Amino acid sequence: MSTTFIWKGRTPTGEVLSGEYVAESKTELINHLRKRKIIITHIRHKPKDIRLNFGLRNKITVKDMGIFTRQFATMINAGLPMVQCLDILASQLEKPNFKQIVTEVMSDVESGSTLAEALRKHKCFGDLFVNMIEAGEAGGILDVILNRLAVYLEKADALRRKVKGALTYPTIVFVVAMGATVFMLMFIIPTFAKMFSDFGGDLPLPTQIVMGLSNFLRANWHILLVVHVGAFIALRRYYKTEAGRLRIDKLMLRIPILGMVVKKGAVARFTRTLGTLISSGVPILNGLEITARTSGNKVIENAVMATRQSISEGNTIADPLKNSGVFPPMVVQMIGVGEQTGALDEMLDKVADFYDDEVDTAVDAMTAAIEPIMIVVMGAVVGGMLVAMYLPMFKLVTIVAG
Repeated sequence: MSTTFIWKGRTPTGEVLSGEYVAESKTELINHLRKRKIIITHIRHKPKDIRLNFGLRNKITVKDMGIFTRQFATMINAGLPMVQCLDILASQLEKPNFKQIVTEVMSDVESGSTLAEALRKHKCFGDLFVNMIEAGEAGGILDVILNRLAVYLEKADALRRKVKGALTYPTIVFVVAMGATVFMLMFIIPTFAKMFSDFGGDLPLPTQIVMGLSNFLRANWHILLVVHVGAFIALRRYYKTEAGRLRIDKLMLRIPILGMVVKKGAVARFTRTLGTLISSGVPILNGLEITARTSGNKVIENAVMATRQSISEGNTIADPLKNSGVFPPMVVQMIGVGEQTGALDEMLDKVADFYDDEVDTAVDAMTAAIEPIMIVVMGAVVGGMLVAMYLPMFKLVTIVAG
């Protein structure tokens, strides 16, 4: 398990240095500092920093990676040495953990490691990032690869925000509707119930049903809360299993309207990722494996891995994609044309651009469809409860008038 160490030392010229370093053991840190010709004077474990932000402040997002890569590409294109680029990037990063990671990458590069080897030590730089950097270093086109990576990350972040926004809207509306219903049953309905009990007499059936629901909720709210929290935790754990993730992801693709957004987003991510990897010189089999792991949907992942297996046996990409039944015919046909013409990477990028626009259209269509449905459902639930509560009043007025 990696540990953060705080160290102090001095150079052969007497200059005092200090810093932090993440290593598996003190021995690894000592070897690292010796390579830099630093004489160690003190090493200790860094105390754990207890925070109440649950890691949100320090989480390295796709957007952070996109900004970092864009700035890195700009400086490399300007002709700055790599170590100097990393030093500048580290100095201007706001998130402490990201700053520390880039500082360690700089130290490793300064000690003679390749950039890809230095990046591979840190989980925030995934397989896609590291493999593309490795291909760029091998081909002497690191500046080109960094630019491609920056474009890819920026578009991936934009796509992620579109799909997340599509999922967020119906969730918020549903939560608000449930909250309003629970509030009425817990606090509004009991006021009417007390008033009706003073009147006496038989109540209409709708009123009895609503009052029964209110009484049940007030008596068992703590049990219902525990059940819902337990179900949520169980569902999350189930999703982390292979079978659970496959079943839930398959269900997501089948949900009307929403499933179309998820599917188009997954196709856009697949084509964008594979096109970027192939154009950067990553072998097709490695590219498909990385693409499968970053697809974001187990159904798509299985289809891509089946395609990888088929290609390793000498088949084309298009045929196994078609047989999977997951990818739209237009995508399969364009990939087939790209294979035949030797321009697979360009064709994949065109498909990705097309499906980025399709996601926009699908999100707009889903929002337009869900909004009136949610309004009708909320109106029916809240309005139904209000009518049920006012029915006894109408009956009372009729009796008094008569």
